[in-house]
Amino acid sequence: MTEQDIPARLVELLTAEQESLGAAWVETVSRTLRGRISLAELDRELRELYAALVEGLRGGGLDWQGDAFGEARALLAELSRTRARQGFTPTETATSVLAGKDVLAPSEETSAADIRAYLQLSKLIDALGLFTLEVYAKTREEIISAQAEQLMELSTPVVKLWEGVVAVPLVGTLDSARTQVVMEKLLQALVDTGSDQAIIDITGVPAVDTEVAQHLLKTVVAARLMGAECIISGIRPQIAQTIVALGIQFGDIVTKSSLADALKHALRRGDADVVRPGGRA
Repeated sequence: MTEQDIPARLVELLTAEQESLGAAWVETVSRTLRGRISLAELDRELRELYAALVEGLRGGGLDWQGDAFGEARALLAELSRTRARQGFTPTETATSVLAGKDVLAPSEETSAADIRAYLQLSKLIDALGLFTLEVYAKTREEIISAQAEQLMELSTPVVKLWEGVVAVPLVGTLDSARTQVVMEKLLQALVDTGSDQAIIDITGVPAVDTEVAQHLLKTVVAARLMGAECIISGIRPQIAQTIVALGIQFGDIVTKSSLADALKHALRRGDADVVRPGGRA
């Protein structure tokens, strides 16, 4: 049997026992997934993949990257993305494809020529298994990136404290990506609320270094371009000492030790009367 004859022989072998081999493939994979996918759904996925594999061999030989295997690659990509979103591990995902090697493996009665054909099929399935893992890894990265963005959105709320006054309570590390989110949300809140004063509270920021200070200054400058003045609150003793030691200059930006002090300053700046308990202003 020549190399050119192998695809045709594989098509013949796989077509002759398509029903039984497809059922065996489904059964093998179902054991590894432990019922987390319905048997009907798994049966549909793998039988479609089996048929696409046969069609690929029939039309494109052993070149899994060719047009003939386009349907097989599309099915594998969808399977990988689905498994990634459902929380399956890379091993569980790859097993859905690689289990086909055991199911389609030759028996003792298989001729030497057919064994050679099955070896080529095994290499083909290995390549498709690697493709499946690549799509899975890319999908997981996209999911993790989307979750990180969602967490970033949740960790940078903009709160309206008073008429004309909004605040951004920051918690955690302030980096370039998060600074961009803070800036965008703050500027949008200034427009939506018509506020002209903003408080950036860094009580929840564990440490302030030169990079963090630069991020804060960029946010203040952006707010000023929108016609709003900023107050930075949450300057604890340790942070104050660090700022002095690093020689960081906040210029004419107002800083306060607490959010309450910053709010008082903002209200006075806005000509609001701040009355303490007991009636004293």
